[in-house]
Amino acid sequence: MKVGFVSLGCPKNLVDSEVMMGQLTARGHELTNHPDQADVLVVNTCSFIDPAKKESIDTILEMAEYKRVGRAKKLIVAGCLVERYRGDIRKDMPEVDALIGTNELDKVVAACEGMEDTSAMPENGLYLYSELTPRVLATPKHFAYIKIAEGCDHPCTFCVIPQYRGSFRSRRFESVVSEATRLFSQGVREINLIGQDTTCYGEDFGLKDGLAQLLGRLAQIETPQPKWVRFLYAYPNKVTQKLLDTIAEHESLVKYIDMPLQHASANVLKRMKRGANGDIFLKLIERIRKTIPGVAIRTSFIAGFPGETDADFDELCQFVEAARLDRLGVFSYSDEDTSKSHALDGKVDGRTINNRKRRLMAIQRKISRAKNKSLVGHEVDVLVEGLSPDTDLLWQARMSTQAPEIDGVVLINDVEGGEPQPGQMRKLRITETHDYDIIGTLLAGDDRQLPFMPMSNPAASQLIQIL
Repeated sequence: MKVGFVSLGCPKNLVDSEVMMGQLTARGHELTNHPDQADVLVVNTCSFIDPAKKESIDTILEMAEYKRVGRAKKLIVAGCLVERYRGDIRKDMPEVDALIGTNELDKVVAACEGMEDTSAMPENGLYLYSELTPRVLATPKHFAYIKIAEGCDHPCTFCVIPQYRGSFRSRRFESVVSEATRLFSQGVREINLIGQDTTCYGEDFGLKDGLAQLLGRLAQIETPQPKWVRFLYAYPNKVTQKLLDTIAEHESLVKYIDMPLQHASANVLKRMKRGANGDIFLKLIERIRKTIPGVAIRTSFIAGFPGETDADFDELCQFVEAARLDRLGVFSYSDEDTSKSHALDGKVDGRTINNRKRRLMAIQRKISRAKNKSLVGHEVDVLVEGLSPDTDLLWQARMSTQAPEIDGVVLINDVEGGEPQPGQMRKLRITETHDYDIIGTLLAGDDRQLPFMPMSNPAASQLIQIL
């Protein structure tokens, strides 16, 4: 059969889609990025916040049209929306033929082949893929994600992820190392470790500083070319000195910490069941910068959490100005009906939330502009990504301090030496900067690049719609 995929949401969801595609291709099925040519369509959904739910529902209905005007005989819905609204989807969306929850990825072949009705299948435990699981990468060939853990045990009141991802569980240490070794051998230059909380990695095995141990082992994988290893989603009270020392010690571990803080007011953090306060965070940031010179720190905040007063928000603004973080994202509070924060009083109106979000981003924009301006004239290593999606006149790259699909990019407007190629690591001289993006000249010099060894489906990045 020809199977078409649409993957919505975060990189963790993308890995789930890659695992499902891998199982289908291992079975002999063909992937297509043309929904009108697909025999089966799979939509892997996100439902973290209201806009994500709406996008998921709209996409399901859009794909359902191909059962009427295309050749599709089946529409399968997978992912987080299924976990939260399985009964509602069955009742209100007769266009959907089968449902696959986040812990049922191994049922995708049965669902597509119609072997049985997966909506009636009993739960078979909490799913976690391994290095032996077939997987088709949907990212460009020079970078990949590795999910090192699944689920979460933190009690954050705003978050519904534990309800449908389950309790925290880590992949085996050697399983991750084996997968990373294989990806590097296939020409991947950058690996990004992901999970709901990567800093808890190994705790369920009794490992102390499990993430630090894993990073140290990944840094030792021998490759003929330079490599980058990054991890995302650090929980602040899990950032140990051992972890920081490990990042500082190894050149291939990028100097980048993604640490969602969510707020800086002790009052709001207590209602979030996160703990700590802005002063504690400032001391942690100071320790990170002292241990890892040149580190870039990214965080995210929630604006308008229930009970957030003007004074709480002012405290958050003062924290942002004092911390001078390199990257910052702000989310509007989404009042999810199954979250514990849904029952809290002191709800903030939408207009106030939007105003607070804009004010925070305005503060950060000035900080980012100043930080970027200080880079002019510097020479930095970049990973070439390809032509800019906005214009064929510019090439696009990233510094190690810019995570893929999250942060700003480097735009190349001049090239000295050989024509750039996607996946190369080259030196770049920064000549101009904007609020978030950087412009520069790619310098002459050879990239020690390993010849690319095709994976089972080298065109996979064209076979999935990533929205």
